[in-house]
Amino acid sequence: MNAVEQEVNQAGYIGEEPSYSSGCIPEVLTDIYQQPINIVVLQRTLAEEVSDYCQKLVDSKPNFNLRSVITPEKAGLSLKSSLPDMEGQSVFIDDLVLLLEMYACLFELDEVGVRLQVLDRAMCPRFHTDKLGCRLVSTFLGQGTEWLQNSDVDRSKLGVGNQGLSDDKSGLYLSSACIQQVNPGGVVLLKGEGWYDNDGLGAVHRSPAISGEKRLVVTMDFA
Repeated sequence: MNAVEQEVNQAGYIGEEPSYSSGCIPEVLTDIYQQPINIVVLQRTLAEEVSDYCQKLVDSKPNFNLRSVITPEKAGLSLKSSLPDMEGQSVFIDDLVLLLEMYACLFELDEVGVRLQVLDRAMCPRFHTDKLGCRLVSTFLGQGTEWLQNSDVDRSKLGVGNQGLSDDKSGLYLSSACIQQVNPGGVVLLKGEGWYDNDGLGAVHRSPAISGEKRLVVTMDFA
C-alpha cells in the first residue's frame, strides 16, 4: 500500500470497489439495483430540436418552474398543457415522457414526482446526500450534476463535518480531479440514504457552480 492509499483508508473513504456505472444504452440504469452501485449515468446526446426548444423555453420563461405528480399513461397530455407551445415542443415532450416511462418502469411506479425548472444559481452548491430512495436528474441546458464516487470522498467531512470549510478546503476529497460531471443531456440516477440498506452510502453530489448562465433541469422522484 502506497502513502496515498494509506491516507485514504485512514481518512474514512469507503473501499476501492467502483460505486458507479455508466453506459450509452438505457439498460445500464438497472445497475442501480447492484449493492455497491449508488450512481448510474446514462450517457446520451440531445437531438438538436430538443436543445433548440430548451433554449427558447429558457429565453421566453426565465422563471419557469413546473412541479407535478404525473402518471406515465397521461404524461404527454399533462406536459403539453404545462409547457409553452413553441416549435419543438412535441419532440421535447417525447423525450421527457421517455425518461419518465423508463424511471417508472425501473422502479415499478404508478406515479412520478416531476420537477422541471430553469435555474440561474446552484440550488445545492455543497456536496451532500439525499434522504430519499433514488432520484433521476437530467440537465437539458447548461452544466450537469457533479458527483464523487465512494472511494474519492471522506464522508466524515459532509455536513457539519466540514467545520465551516468549503468543499475544496475541508478534506472531503483529495483533489479536484476526483470531481466527476454528467454531460448535458445525460441522465443520472442518484441512490439516496432512504434506499433499503443504504444508510451512510447515499450518492454524494452537488449542483455545478454557474455564473451568468441558466440551466434547465428535470428531476424525478418516487411520488
